[in-house]
Amino acid sequence: MITQPSLSHAISLLENELGISLFEKDGRNIVLTKYGKVFLNNVEKSLEILDSSVKTLKLIGSGEGKIQLAFLRTLGTDFVPDITRKFLETHSEKSIEFNFNTIATSVDIIQGLKERKYDIAFCSKIGKEQGIEFIPVANQELVLIVPTDHPLADKNSIDLIDTIPYPQIFFTSKSGLRPIVDDLFTQIGKEPKIVYEVEEDQVIAGLVAKNFGIAVCPNMPILNSMDLKVIKISSPNFERLFYLAMLKDAYLAPVVHEFKNFVIENTEI
Repeated sequence: MITQPSLSHAISLLENELGISLFEKDGRNIVLTKYGKVFLNNVEKSLEILDSSVKTLKLIGSGEGKIQLAFLRTLGTDFVPDITRKFLETHSEKSIEFNFNTIATSVDIIQGLKERKYDIAFCSKIGKEQGIEFIPVANQELVLIVPTDHPLADKNSIDLIDTIPYPQIFFTSKSGLRPIVDDLFTQIGKEPKIVYEVEEDQVIAGLVAKNFGIAVCPNMPILNSMDLKVIKISSPNFERLFYLAMLKDAYLAPVVHEFKNFVIENTEI
């Protein structure tokens, strides 16, 4: 318990530091000055924030809290909703939330991880990123899409070399798919006629449907509802891999670490 002289000395030191009086006499009583009341109000608010922060960190330490998850939009219709719902159901006794961040390209996702905007992510693998841990968790077939009235629309499967005469829509260099598609054409020793370069696969599909060109893209559920033909690529055959990505040396909160392990245990390539 603090003594009266010690308290008076502490108040005097504080008033000297602030350059203003916090207390004044009111008859026989000592009361707060106008500025003392302002200071008290701010101190109480600060203590409330501190107390709330302590409670939040204790919850995070016990395996609860919010997970900042980033992912490619193409994974937002099935994979991400499925794996996150299963995780929440198996941890229903805890207060866990996801903040879903849909990002156009894997390059932007990786940059967000580096800037600590996201805890963990689902994206394509970027080869030169030595500071990122990539764990394969899902795959996706690559197909050729063409307008319904295109000369290739009567085919159900195709050798990629048969696409060379036609204008093609490609992913931009920022996309994790670009080197994969480039490699497919390298394998057949041909240069495609690239007329447009686009970041997002849904946009590519929309352009194909309106006769801007043909394209190699992931076999997404949305393709079935669009005015275009989906054709299986018989040669060269390739499946796109998606990865769980996180910083190698970054601290993972218990809830993020639990989610990482859950994804690894519940996904098969």
